[in-house]
Amino acid sequence: MFKINKSIIMVLGSLLIVSSANCVMASESSQKAPIRLGMIGLDTSHVIAFTQRFNDPNNSEYVPGFKVVAGFKGGSADIPSSADRVDGYTKKLEDDWGVKIYDSVKELCQNVDGVLIESVDGRPHLGYAREVIKAGLPFFVDKPVGGTYEDVLEIAKLAKKANVPWFGGSSLRWWSGMSDALNPEKIGEVLGCDAYSPCSYEKSHPDLFWYGVHGMSLLYGAMGPGCKSVSRTHTEDTDVVVGVWDDGRIGTFRGLRAGKHNYGARIYGSKGNSTVEGHSYKGLLEAISNFFKTKKPPISAEEIVEIYAFMNCADISKQQGGKPVDLPKISLD
Repeated sequence: MFKINKSIIMVLGSLLIVSSANCVMASESSQKAPIRLGMIGLDTSHVIAFTQRFNDPNNSEYVPGFKVVAGFKGGSADIPSSADRVDGYTKKLEDDWGVKIYDSVKELCQNVDGVLIESVDGRPHLGYAREVIKAGLPFFVDKPVGGTYEDVLEIAKLAKKANVPWFGGSSLRWWSGMSDALNPEKIGEVLGCDAYSPCSYEKSHPDLFWYGVHGMSLLYGAMGPGCKSVSRTHTEDTDVVVGVWDDGRIGTFRGLRAGKHNYGARIYGSKGNSTVEGHSYKGLLEAISNFFKTKKPPISAEEIVEIYAFMNCADISKQQGGKPVDLPKISLD
């Protein structure tokens, strides 16, 4: 009798071990299921750079837990940097990564968990965002967030009304070098910032939206929101924009169209000053990763809108010969 019971116990034990192992494997499998991402507007090098980092575990800047699985081609015939590249980037996504290309944004949204609006042209972003918001999906919008200040404001209002989380902007804000330069133990409270970046224009967009937005990302990353007025000095090779914040701090942006084209800032603090120069996608992709996991944006919609209000007012100041222009009050209601 003892032997029979022992055999039964051994069999039951084996079954329990197998069952437990299967449960662990099932649990690990469910945990490893990637968050499916869709890309809208395949006409920028970012779609390749981001997909490499999300889809390739061997990439040195690999971001685990995600997979770009879907794309909507898009493209703008009146912008050469879009029209000349969209077919090549689309084919590379298909051939190298197996990304499925859909004929509509609506269909793409039905097959993903989150969306990256990547079009190099900011003008269609509002229309794309409307479709994504209707689908209730969290989304990121690459620079420029919109083709006009009003477009950016409308995206923010629509998303807030539908309670859909989102954020957007240039990768420079989340660059690790910027985080190091802002270390409060080194510089204390930020008293001011002089940021700079390349600033080529695209006739279909307000002057600073196209490339100046990178330097603006550094400026606002250091200063935060609260700018009350902007003035701009413009020459063929250079733009200098001076912002005065509500608390009296001053931040500047220098847009470069001659000499070495680089990205950086000088930050002035209550304890010390710091200098930062360079850029990387890694910080932005980590911010995007955390956003899609938590549904909590790393920057408020109001601040995103203010950045575009700043650039829009800089254009108005240029038109008025450099006179200071007050920023509008930002309301998403």
